[in-house]
Amino acid sequence: MKLDSLSLAHLRMPLVSPFETSFGRIAHRECILIMLHAEGLTGYGECVADRDPGYSYETTGTAWHILKDFIAPLIVGQTVSGAEDFQSRVAGIRGHHLVKAGVEMALWDLHGKRENKSLRELLGGTRTRVEVGVSVGLQASPAALAETVGRYVMDGYRRVKIKIKPGRDVMDAMEVRAAFPHLLLQVDANSAYTLKTAFALKLLDDLDLLMIEQPLAEDDIWDHRKLQAEFSTAICLDESIVTPRHARYAIEMDACRIVNIKAGRLGGLSRGVAVHDLCKARGMPVWCGGMLETGVGRASNLALATLPGFVLPGDISASERYYARDITNERFTLNPDSTINVPSAPGLGVTLDRAAVKEFTLAESLLRPA
Repeated sequence: MKLDSLSLAHLRMPLVSPFETSFGRIAHRECILIMLHAEGLTGYGECVADRDPGYSYETTGTAWHILKDFIAPLIVGQTVSGAEDFQSRVAGIRGHHLVKAGVEMALWDLHGKRENKSLRELLGGTRTRVEVGVSVGLQASPAALAETVGRYVMDGYRRVKIKIKPGRDVMDAMEVRAAFPHLLLQVDANSAYTLKTAFALKLLDDLDLLMIEQPLAEDDIWDHRKLQAEFSTAICLDESIVTPRHARYAIEMDACRIVNIKAGRLGGLSRGVAVHDLCKARGMPVWCGGMLETGVGRASNLALATLPGFVLPGDISASERYYARDITNERFTLNPDSTINVPSAPGLGVTLDRAAVKEFTLAESLLRPA
């Protein structure tokens, strides 16, 4: 379909509580809301880049620049047939996957609305609800962490991920495991260790964890191979898997036993599906990671996680986990069995709360054909 215009809104939203990882602590989250207009329809996408280059080199500032100066000229006023057409158009822009993924998400939303099909149907998903977990940031002490985890367990979450970093790792995990012996528990280091320092985590092998996520450098696969050979606990790669090619490398090198799929990190839902298909064919379990998304990105993640290879709970928590007020009218809630229902309306299946968008907007732009 011919894309008439592209609207951008730079958002800054307060979190329900601060979220701390090995690369920093935030009380607000930024993102860019992308709106593609075509044939009287609007498709919504979310670029999950934040203000600071912690998880990724991409930030809301770089994303704004790439969107306005490089991507918009390639698609606005043009007929873009779908995700693969879009990816071929932006192939000359090296990297910037978070930006590309946000635009592709909006294209999928447009396509679904035009065809009167949900994103789950378009992707070939097989479930109407998805098993989920919750991610818990670093807390003041191991005891405080166990107390926080306890509140989420009471809410109904059956899988919990805790963030770790050097000096706040084994004792934290031991405290939570002692308090919840049967909880599905995993840890996430966000690249905080080296091959030398990561062996301090060997005691985690005694805690029956689901996985240790991304202990080593964000661009590393080889040293993860060495580390995995020394651990009985499965290592999961996140930041290291930025293309289907990297997923193949990791599988062939035995660098991990689990892969975290984030459409944003990979450059789009189509790339997430490609990694899913590769891993499923090779017998590698996958799960859907989260980036503190608004209801727009959360709807996208839920649809992606309905594919059959997603056999582990995803980081797709209920809306209230992060935001007292979201930008979508739809709120995602946790079911008693630790699942969340997948939207069934056309496209992403969500509508914008315009007043909320206005409240959280720092800057906006409307891009039309030159």
